[in-house]
Amino acid sequence: MSVPLTADVFDCYSEAGKIASRVLKSGAGMIRSGVSILEVVESVERMVSDAGAGLAFPLNLSLNDDAAHDTASIGDERLFADGDVAKLDLGVHLDGYIADTAVTVDLGDHSLLVEASQRALEAAIALVRPGVTTGELGGAIQQEIESRGFRPVVNLTGHGLARYAIHTPPNIPNLSLQGGAVLEEGMVFAIEPFASTGSGMVSEKPRVEIFQQISIKPVRLPSARKILGVVRERRGMPFARRWIPAERQDFALSTLIQQDLVRAYPVLADVPGSVVSQHEHTLIVTGDGCIVITA
Repeated sequence: MSVPLTADVFDCYSEAGKIASRVLKSGAGMIRSGVSILEVVESVERMVSDAGAGLAFPLNLSLNDDAAHDTASIGDERLFADGDVAKLDLGVHLDGYIADTAVTVDLGDHSLLVEASQRALEAAIALVRPGVTTGELGGAIQQEIESRGFRPVVNLTGHGLARYAIHTPPNIPNLSLQGGAVLEEGMVFAIEPFASTGSGMVSEKPRVEIFQQISIKPVRLPSARKILGVVRERRGMPFARRWIPAERQDFALSTLIQQDLVRAYPVLADVPGSVVSQHEHTLIVTGDGCIVITA
C-alpha cells in the first residue's frame, strides 16, 4: 500500500535523485582501461558526501559475469581492462529517502547487450501508471532483452524503496508474470533490468565486501562492538568492509554474522565467461504516469 508523499518527502526524493544522476554520470566517465577500481569507487562515494547527501549502500561496481554486490576492497589493486563490462550501481539518500540508479560502461564490444538492459528499463518505465501490475512491467523487460538474443536475469528484481530501507515491496520482476502487485499513486520503487549472455540466473561467489546490520543486541567481543559503533548511524543500510575498523575484522564480522546481528551480501554472478549488463532508475508513481527522479 502506498503512502501519500508530503512536499518535504517528495523534495528529499527529488534532490537525492538529482545528486545520484549527476554523480553516476561522473563516475561512469572515470571508467577507462588501466584506471584503479578503488580510485573510482572512493571518488564516487566522496562526490556523494561532498554534495551533502549520504550513501544508501556502498557503491556497487561489478564486472563482466558479476551482476551485483561487488565493491572495492581494502587496498584493492584491480584495474579496469579492455573488454570489461562494468556495472555502476549507486544509492543516494537524503534524510533516509533513497534514490537508486545504475548504468553499464562497456570497455569492449558489448553494445547490444548494454542496449538490451537500457531499452528494457525504458519500456518498463513507459508502462508505469496506477492499475498496471508488476508482472506487466516484467513482460516488457523480458521482451526487450530476449528480442536482442539475451536472457533477463530472473532471480534479481527491481524493488520498492522506503525510508532507510533499500528493498521493500513491490518486487519488479525481470520476466513476464501473471498478476503481481498493482501500482498505486505515491509508490516509490526502482526498476532494475539485467541482461545476460549466460544462463539468466545468478549465484553467490565467495567474495564478500558488503554487509548489513539486521538486528540490535549486546555483543561481548570488543572488535565487534567497534564495528557496530561505526555502522549504527546507518540505521540498517548496508556498509562496506573498507568502512569499518581493521582490527580482527574477519573474526569480528564472522561473530556478528553468527549472532544474527549482521548479514553478508556475497557477489552475485552468472556463469563464468558470461557478461551481464544493468540499468536502473528510481521513480514515483503519479496519477497518470510516473516521475523518474534519477533521470
